[in-house]
Formats: sequence, structure tokens, C-alpha cells
Amino acid sequence: MKLTLGPVLFYWQRQSIMDFYADMAQQPLDVIYMGETVCSKRRALSLDDWTGLAREVREASGAEVVLSGLTLIEAASELGVLRRLCENGEIKVEANDMAAVQFLTAQGVEFVGGPALNIYNAFTLEELVRRGMSRWVPPVECSADLLSALMQQAREHDIRLPEIEVFAWGHLPLAYSARCFTARAENLAKDDCGFICQNYPDGIPMTTQEGQVLFTLNGIQTMSGGVSNLLAEYPRMQAMGIDALRLSPRSTDMADIVQQFDQVRRGGTPPLALDGCNGYWHGQPGMLTVEEVGLC
Repeated sequence: MKLTLGPVLFYWQRQSIMDFYADMAQQPLDVIYMGETVCSKRRALSLDDWTGLAREVREASGAEVVLSGLTLIEAASELGVLRRLCENGEIKVEANDMAAVQFLTAQGVEFVGGPALNIYNAFTLEELVRRGMSRWVPPVECSADLLSALMQQAREHDIRLPEIEVFAWGHLPLAYSARCFTARAENLAKDDCGFICQNYPDGIPMTTQEGQVLFTLNGIQTMSGGVSNLLAEYPRMQAMGIDALRLSPRSTDMADIVQQFDQVRRGGTPPLALDGCNGYWHGQPGMLTVEEVGLC
């Protein structure tokens, strides 16, 4: 299976982004995604900067590089930037909104369907493959059984599937809102946030009254409190025919995470237990580690 690095979902300072991708270019990654997917106010890098960085990383790493678009479009200006991204004419784009799908279809170019497109059956996949989707990242709540059923449905109806890329490690992006929760937590207005997200390079943990981390707040994005980790599921995913595993960036120890997954795909023994959660993969609440509670 391919190893892919998803786009950075948090707001990091410009130099931190540059240093991160310089490090990742040396890792055994097959595909590297980059670009802003959460908030258009995050302008540490412009679209031209992202495009230039993509060229540099592609040359340094030999990996395929993909530019990811915004997930929630709220203004005409954001739609204009998205159009420019889709019309870059050089680098493949990950569509996280149907507006991007329309722009990319009009260009007649291949694209990646991101996890926010809400695709759950083979017939929808067939339509988007006809429009140029060559790789698909299922929604993060999809279970192994759901994906197996979808793949079986495709075989029964002679539907050509794109490459399937599973979100295998990282805080799960669960929902997006017009409201910025990070600004709200600091008693700031969204339009005058002072880019407060930069103070939280891995988001803000949101806990229950009992002190359990339930969610992670990241601007307008709500994420899982725990890190989803499917490394122990590698044999099953390989048997299913999954094509790629996505690792979502964090600010520390990312190279170690890449190495752990690379070791297993090169024949290493997958762990019997894991550090993280995997409930969604087993059709259970996503916050669970199902081995620990005896559900599998």
C-alpha cells in the first residue's frame, strides 16, 4: 500500500510549515498533500507559495504532490481562490467541496476526492470517476464493513473503482461550522480573531466534566479528541485491497509515525494493541479503542 501524508489541518507559522515539509520530503511517502483546507483566513502561505512549495517537495522527494482545497466555502472570494487552485494546470488537486469537483470537471483533469465529499456507495463513486476522480478518501466514519460492502457492490455492478485511500492516523476531522470555536474559546470575534489558532499547533483539547478529552477544536473544525490509529488493522486493509493509507500531520514526532507505518508495510509485525482510537473502523463509536473494551 502507498503511504500518504494528508494536508496540515492546523494553523502553523510559515517557517514551521517549510521546516515540516523539508523533513517530510526525506520520509518514505508516496503522496504528499498540502494546502489550506480549514480556514481561508490562514494565510501563512499564499496559493502561489503553496504551488511553489509543491514543486520543491516533488523534486526533493520524488513523491506525488497534491494541492488540497477548502472544505467549507462561505464567500465569493473563497470560491475565486478555489477556482484558481483547480485551474493551476500543473499539480493534481484534492476536492473537498463539490464546487471544486465542478471546476476540475470543467478542466477535464484527474483529481482526488477528499473525505468531506460524503460518498457512501459505488454508484456515486461511478459518477465521480466518470468526472475524473482517480483516488478517493472515504469519510472518516466509514467502517471496514461499509467499505467492503461498497467494493462488493462495485464488483456486482461492474463499476470501476478509483484508488481507495483510508484515513489511517491522526485526529479525525468530524465537522465544520461557520463559527470559529477557537476564537470563541478566547472570547474573540471570528472576524477579529488575531489568528489565535497559531497558539494551538495541535488544536485545543475539549474535555468532559469528568476530564475525558472528547473533541479537539481547530478553528471552524471539530476533530476527534483522540488520535485515530489503524496500524494494527494493516493486514485486514491489505486483504480488502485498500490502495493507500493517509497519515494526518501533527507538530511533533511525525517522522516516527511515518516510519512505524512504513516498517509494517515492508513486512514488520503489526502491533496487537495500539495507542489511539479505532472505533469507527469497527462500526463502533469512533472514540473507542475496541480491543480494550472487548468489542472485537
